[in-house]
Amino acid sequence: MDGDNQTGTSDFLLVGLSENPEHQRLLFWMFLSMYLVTVVGNVLIILAISSDSRLHTPMYFFLVNLSFTDLFFVTNTIPKMLVNLQSQNKAISYAGCLTQLFFLVSLGTLDNLILAVMAYDRYVAICHPLHYTTAMSPGLCILLLALCWVFSVLYSLIHTLLMTRVTFCGSKKIHYIFCEMYVLLRLACSNTQVNHIVLIVTGCFFFLTPFGCMIVSYIWIVRAILRIPSTSSKYKAFSTCASHLTVVSLFYGTLCMVYLQPLHTYSMKDSVATVMFAVVTPMMNPFIYSLRNKDMHGALRKLFLGKAVQRLT
Repeated sequence: MDGDNQTGTSDFLLVGLSENPEHQRLLFWMFLSMYLVTVVGNVLIILAISSDSRLHTPMYFFLVNLSFTDLFFVTNTIPKMLVNLQSQNKAISYAGCLTQLFFLVSLGTLDNLILAVMAYDRYVAICHPLHYTTAMSPGLCILLLALCWVFSVLYSLIHTLLMTRVTFCGSKKIHYIFCEMYVLLRLACSNTQVNHIVLIVTGCFFFLTPFGCMIVSYIWIVRAILRIPSTSSKYKAFSTCASHLTVVSLFYGTLCMVYLQPLHTYSMKDSVATVMFAVVTPMMNPFIYSLRNKDMHGALRKLFLGKAVQRLT
């Protein structure tokens, strides 16, 4: 075991947010309910859009991929956490922890980049409606999505490989629900200055740049909407952006609560904030996009009615 502690390759213990058995039972049912709601909500979004040809547009193409990302994002962390809450053995291997970290970072980054692409889609639709079909061609949509995947995997790969250079020794008990980068860096007993510098530099590029693009897109969108003479047309144009704005606000709001702070101040309350980012946001996205969206209402109604008719026949 001493050799493992020196190389940092022994198991970690994911003890979760509490070691109290009563609290763990409560957390188990709470997270299980949230996971099931997230899975059902995102699967319904995917099925509804896939089954309705009227929704085969760039905006809904990216929404389907956002739902896929959210679905895999929660599946990467919650099932393992549910097992730990019900089991006496809460160990996760070094390789398993880094694998979880890789997918957590890559899928979170992918979420962010898809939201930026969706903002660009809304900018083209509202500011250049006559050129929308050609500007957002299927080929460009696939290219943008492919770039989102490449950048997300690259960003995650950089940090996962850097984490392999970090040595962990002493207690490897993680009072957390999954292997998160800030938590792992706090457990390190080697110099992590390179990790911090790369985290700041790459974070600015992969998160602040897309966020800046979203802000610029919405400045142009608001200017275009204000020039529309008809009040009803203004409302209709803004309503197509309202869901996306809400999701962006929730995503970046919880992200800032977690990561815009010094590493040494990271505490249990920040664990709760990360749960908001990693669990609550993916759960809320399907409801936000379908709550006031008449097209989504129609697609979901068609999906359920179609299933009902198939059963009757």
